[in-house]
Amino acid sequence: MKYTYYPGCSCEHSASMYDTSTRAVYKALGAELIELDDWNCCGATAYMSVEEVLSFAISGRNLALAEKEGRDLITPCSGCYVTLNKTYTYYNEYPELRDKLNEVLDSVGLHYKGKQGVRHVLDPLVNDIGFEAIAAKVQKPLKGLKVAPYYGCQIVRPFTEFDDPDDPQLMDKLIETLGATVIPYEFKTRCCGGAQMGTNQDLALRMVMMLLSCAAAGGADLICTTCPLCQMNLEAFQKDVNKRFGLDISMPVVYFTQLTAAAFGLPENTIQAKKHIVPIAGKLAAVTA
Repeated sequence: MKYTYYPGCSCEHSASMYDTSTRAVYKALGAELIELDDWNCCGATAYMSVEEVLSFAISGRNLALAEKEGRDLITPCSGCYVTLNKTYTYYNEYPELRDKLNEVLDSVGLHYKGKQGVRHVLDPLVNDIGFEAIAAKVQKPLKGLKVAPYYGCQIVRPFTEFDDPDDPQLMDKLIETLGATVIPYEFKTRCCGGAQMGTNQDLALRMVMMLLSCAAAGGADLICTTCPLCQMNLEAFQKDVNKRFGLDISMPVVYFTQLTAAAFGLPENTIQAKKHIVPIAGKLAAVTA
């Protein structure tokens, strides 16, 4: 089983623990991730509102490169996933955009036929490889660990190919397969504030506060997410949230691939627990010890 892998910019740096754990988990399950050669930034979600055609071209270049490989393209970043998926969808729905996109791509010797889409890494992990294969690899069940599953607002909306847009369940089932307890989390698809943390911080901090408070009130030991921006907003701004709202929340925020790697008993350097701002000691670290 082989996939073309698009890590995206965040996984190269701030979310490197997401990248290393994703690669390690797929390898442990016998799936080969082949990194897309010469990939570029997806253009991010906000850029489409500034230069739409150019944004589609930036994203479309990756799809055109991946199309040559003839394999499913997968990415761990929810922002990359929705941007690439939007380009794929719009290309196939709007002929005028299709012509403009290929006019740009033709200028650099590329052409996109609209056959290559994109999948989030959670999708093939549970739908292709499957829960049975995952369960067979569990060496250190995450017993006693209470996890709030946070999908964020992008991997199931607006594109709903692989999970329910209002009440997604695949990460919940994965967490249970790993031996942990899923904490009911009513805000599992609420927005974390996204890039508004840099433009309207008061609003973004309130959104993060609601997400953290909901998980804490439910008794979660940690939040598990699928998105680098969500992870950063929820973890890196906890001190600001506590100061702004008079709270005392200390909630680790990890990626679902880190949980999976921990349950598989994979080496700590694939999980990179020490890279987290909010300490994981006594929680995920206890499992990996």
